[in-house]
Amino acid sequence: MDKKTIMTMKKTFDDIMHTTEDGNVEFWYARELMECLGYVTWRRFKEAIERAKESCESAGVEVSDHFAGAGKMVEIGSGAKREKEDVMLTRYACYLIAQNGDPRKETGKGIRKITTGREVIT
Repeated sequence: MDKKTIMTMKKTFDDIMHTTEDGNVEFWYARELMECLGYVTWRRFKEAIERAKESCESAGVEVSDHFAGAGKMVEIGSGAKREKEDVMLTRYACYLIAQNGDPRKETGKGIRKITTGREVIT
């Protein structure tokens, strides 16, 4: 993966970053990260999230510190609203998802570099 591609991915990753109201915590929404990593369906991405949670737990890290449920209300065709499942993720959670995601997706390799701070390819 070349440097230009990594820099483009970093910009996209940074663009979807959110902060808490007090500005102290950075986080990402899983549904936004899903697109960034090249997933098309929530079901497949949810599987990667679950593998990442298992990895987090295996490392002895508290899963709830990095993965927090966050439903969003969305309007459906009839004008009614329903809750759409989402997850708030820390940078570490994003890294774990990229690490435990579909290895065929090039974007996962790029996000792993971005989340660990190694953005330049040698």
